[in-house]
Amino acid sequence: MSSDSPMRLSIEELHAEAGAALPPKEVLSVPLLDLNLDVDLGLALAAPIDLAVAANANAALPINAGVSANVLSALSVSAAQATQNVPIDQLISGSAIAHSTQDSAIIQGAGDTGGDTGGDTGGDTGGDTGGTGDPVSDVIAGGLLNVDAHVSLDADIAAPIAGAVAANANVAAPINAAVSANVGAIDSQSVAIADQTGTITQHLEDVTAEATVDQTSSIDQSQ
Repeated sequence: MSSDSPMRLSIEELHAEAGAALPPKEVLSVPLLDLNLDVDLGLALAAPIDLAVAANANAALPINAGVSANVLSALSVSAAQATQNVPIDQLISGSAIAHSTQDSAIIQGAGDTGGDTGGDTGGDTGGDTGGTGDPVSDVIAGGLLNVDAHVSLDADIAAPIAGAVAANANVAAPINAAVSANVGAIDSQSVAIADQTGTITQHLEDVTAEATVDQTSSIDQSQ
């Protein structure tokens, strides 16, 4: 095994050591990104909508239901009886008139929005500096990326809407239901009886439901 060990420096040797200050650092000053974007957008939207709805309706919904059940029941009786007698007389004698008139004159002109607003804002940051003798410095002196950006937006939107709804309606919905159940019962009886007798008469005679909408729109959006 080698007996060599590091030699310790004496105090005199440490004092004899000297150091020199480092030269000042040179900061690289290069415009990495020069962004200039020119966007010219002109948008004109017009959506005139005209709606007219007229309806005559008769609706009858007689519902009759009977439900009977034995659940976990021994020697049990479950009965459900539902009787429904519904004479329904519905008469509509009328007029449902929906009249919608829309007259729209829409002029939308964006015109010249001046999209060219001087796109060249000095994107060239002086790439030709006369040369420094260093090929790398000469290449990056003018910036790595030069982009010129300008945005010009002009939007015209018009949406006149006209609607008319007229309706004559008869609706009848008699509901009859009977429910009977035995649950966890022994030697039991469950009976449900529902009797319904309804006479529904709905008459609309000489009835007029009229909805009239007149809309005149003259929109001029110009700049």
